Amino acid sequence: MPLSQPAEREELHHRRYDFRGFRRADGLWDIEGRLCDIKAYPFENEDRGTIQPGEALHDMEIRLTIGEDFVVRDVEATTNSGPFHVCPAIAPNYRKLIGKRLGAGWRRTLRDEVGGTEGCTHLTEMLGAMATVAFQTLYPVLASEGKLKAASGRRPPLIDSCHAFRSDGPVVKREWPKHYTGEDEPAEEPVHETAKAGKP
Repeated sequence: MPLSQPAEREELHHRRYDFRGFRRADGLWDIEGRLCDIKAYPFENEDRGTIQPGEALHDMEIRLTIGEDFVVRDVEATTNSGPFHVCPAIAPNYRKLIGKRLGAGWRRTLRDEVGGTEGCTHLTEMLGAMATVAFQTLYPVLASEGKLKAASGRRPPLIDSCHAFRSDGPVVKREWPKHYTGEDEPAEEPVHETAKAGKP
């Protein structure tokens, strides 16, 4: 169901995210992200002069190259447009993520390696979301190729990752019954033939 009809209003700011996943010919995988901020009005910027409506205030891109094990093999980050001349200088710092693994603790890794003055707020924001893009890209392919069977007995990492995948919910009960923690519905009492017929 879409959002309700909004009140009369004027758009001032538009942020676009674009995430894509690619399977490479060499067996690796590229996960790419782009963020773009534009304003609906002109404004002055100390480093760039007048930024016009529709001109990007922020335009940043990242490419993560990972293996089937979700370990980062390469990182390329770029600031095509930023509010300050110094913004692009931090992009090479994201190579510190090479060798790190996308999975549990990924956001903590980002905070430790490229948080604060060690990174760019917007690039790091994108990287947080790119982990789920990676899973959406790789898991269906790896599952269809039988490459996830070795972990079939383990508790899937998706369990308790969100409301839909809560361990006591209907999705987990259906997809991973061995890991379901909710209460089973009580079995119905058998109905005798005499009761069905309305006899005492």
